[in-house]
Amino acid sequence: EAQLVESGGGLVQAGGSLRLSCAASGLIFDDFAIGWFRQALGKKRERVSCIIVSDGTTYYAGSVRGRFTISKDNAKKLVYLQMNSLKPEDTAFYYCAAAREWCEDEAEDYVHWGQGTQVTVSS
Repeated sequence: EAQLVESGGGLVQAGGSLRLSCAASGLIFDDFAIGWFRQALGKKRERVSCIIVSDGTTYYAGSVRGRFTISKDNAKKLVYLQMNSLKPEDTAFYYCAAAREWCEDEAEDYVHWGQGTQVTVSS
């Protein structure tokens, strides 16, 4: 059974950094793209970043480009989201999700989801 488990969330002051990790198991890692999504209270879930595991192609939402970096460790089946220069508007529940092969734009196209981790940025 495929499973994704996030870790690394927490409370940080504005301008600070956090690194989220997504540990994958029960799936052929190279066959998937791993996306990081976030959902703030009362807002729609949005994809902030994604990486195609097979070739390392990355995507970023405009709101995080230049501040967040996605990376992977194929041997450990881990995907990281390094978040720097955090802002209060980055506060949200962050999820990692797996889509088959490509970085799909829509959450509905991701077939496996983690349980999420809370990121809170104080001003």
